Formats: sequence, C-alpha cells, structure tokens
Amino acid sequence: MVPDTAPLPAPIVRPQSRWVPVRWAELPGLAEDDIHQALGAWQLSCERPPAALTTLCGDLRRLSMASHAQVWHWLQTHMQPYRVESHSGQAVGMLTAYYEPFLRAQRQPDERFRYPLYGLPRGFGSRRPWYTRQQIDTLPEAQAALAGRELAWLDNPVDALVLHIQGSGRLLITEPDGRQHQIRMAFAGTNDHPYGSVGKWLLDRRLVRDATWPGINAWVQANPQRVQEMLWSNPRYVFFKEEPLEGVDQQLGPRGAQGVPLTPGRSIAVDRSSIPYGTPVWLHSSGPTQKLSRLVLAQDTGSAIVGAVRADYFMGWGAEAGDIAGRTKQDLRLWVLWPKGAPAP
Repeated sequence: MVPDTAPLPAPIVRPQSRWVPVRWAELPGLAEDDIHQALGAWQLSCERPPAALTTLCGDLRRLSMASHAQVWHWLQTHMQPYRVESHSGQAVGMLTAYYEPFLRAQRQPDERFRYPLYGLPRGFGSRRPWYTRQQIDTLPEAQAALAGRELAWLDNPVDALVLHIQGSGRLLITEPDGRQHQIRMAFAGTNDHPYGSVGKWLLDRRLVRDATWPGINAWVQANPQRVQEMLWSNPRYVFFKEEPLEGVDQQLGPRGAQGVPLTPGRSIAVDRSSIPYGTPVWLHSSGPTQKLSRLVLAQDTGSAIVGAVRADYFMGWGAEAGDIAGRTKQDLRLWVLWPKGAPAP
C-alpha cells in the first residue's frame, strides 16, 4: 500500500454532482476485486479516453502483465478517489442493471414471426420528435416511412419492447435459405419521445404487485387482450442497425455512448453531467440482488439514468443476465478515480 497521508485536493464540482476527495481506505472491498478484469474494460476506454486520462493508457497495457499488488500500487500512486455526491450532499443513490437480450428471429415474416425491428425510417431527421409507438403501429404515414426498413422479425411483441428498452440485443436469425447465424441489433436512434415504464403503468392500475420482468411476463400471459395497451403506454421507440457478431465481438457487449464496446460486469451507464465517459469508478452496492464492490468504467448512458449517484450495470447477454438485471434495483455508492494533479473535467 502507498502511504495515504498527502494533503487532499479540493472538491470538484460537476453540473450534476460534487466530487469529494477521500482516502483510499474509505473505498469498501478493495481487497476483494479481481482488478485485472477491470483493466481490460479500461483499455477499451483508451480507444476514446478523456483528455486527462490519455497519458495513462500506455501504463495500462503494461499493467496487464503486472501482479495484483503492482496494479494496486500503480492505482494508489497515480489516482485520487473522490466520493460522488449530489450538490445537497446525498452520497447514496440507486443501481439498476441492463443486458443484451438473446432472441430468435427471422429475416422474412410469417404467421408467427410478425413483429418487426426497424432501421431508421425515411425522412427521420425532418420530423422531431418522430411518431409515438402507438402512431407507428397505427398511422399509414408512419408505416409508409418504415416500409422496407425491417431488419428482422420476432415472434413476440414483448420481446421487441425489451429490446427497445435495453437498446441492443443479439439475434439468432434464420435467413430465407434456412441458414442460421448470430447478429447484433445495435442502437441507431429513437423517436425522441420520453420513456414510459410499463411496470409503472401496471402498478398504477393495480394490475400487478410485482413489476419486475418475471411479474410483467406473468401478467402478459394471463392478459393477452391488453398487451397492446401496455405496449403503447411507452411512447418511446428505438430504431436499430445491424452489426456482425463474430470473433472477439462475441465476447463483448455493444458499443456504449462512449463509443467503445461494453464489458460484462465492468461497464456502467451514468449521467455524463455527473461522471464523464471513460472515467474509472469504484462501485459499491450491498444488494439484495447483487453484492458488488468493484472497479468499473463509465462507458454508457440511458434515458432513465439521471442524477449524481445513479448507475446502470451491464450484466452481459442472455436469459440469466436478463433475470438478474430485471431484479436489480438497490442502493449505490460511487467513487470516481481521477488522475492526481489533472485538471477537473
């Protein structure tokens, strides 16, 4: 351990938060983290690093061969931890989680696979906000703008909604010749309408007591005649672009708002007015769904991720990741790690 006795720097004030300098001893669970897992995600951030962190990227490549103790020595030598608080001094916030759904799809529709995933519509930039989810489903002019922009077809409208909410997903797609392969549906844009929570819509109408995705799916199975009404309660609509999914890309998530691939368990979405993209962050949450004390990277954002101490934790892909992500809503504390002597972001 590096002696942690130097005078602390001044706090840093961000538009949405205040960073308060602390000693390394304040960070819980330092000895428990497999720090080398985080270095890989940090190296990906070096594709598009914040200016203050650029000079550290060369060291990060060399640290991949260093011991656990050497990595921690480097961190404590070069980085200053800051507790993230709201301007009113609130240091406890909320952690949620997200993931990439893994779904079956077809390139051509049939009686079963009849729910489309669209690319950007024609004339997209000429009307903002674009049509709502309900208008997209019902207005001839909206449907005309989307004709021919179908990228793939799903067999379940709720799966399509989940893909919209998560922002990207993996598809096992069947081509017209019967060939199957994996592709990624990556985020391309939205209709610029606010996100509406279908879970809140169900709770407000006292239709469910459990608004997790397992609870929502149980309601959907019991009430098929009201599913469309539930879907339309969320006016926000996401458009996609297709990306290949092969080689090393299969081991990484989609590109987040920073423009670099997300790493399962090491990437978070943040409010960038609180924490800039590419910043290393010590994350602590006591559960109940997940107990976490680890180094992560701020590499993404989301329409619901707003506030000083707020993060969405990238779980990875598939059903297990989705189950955990759907149940994660718990306490959160954050400490940014900022280079010693560097100017405030």
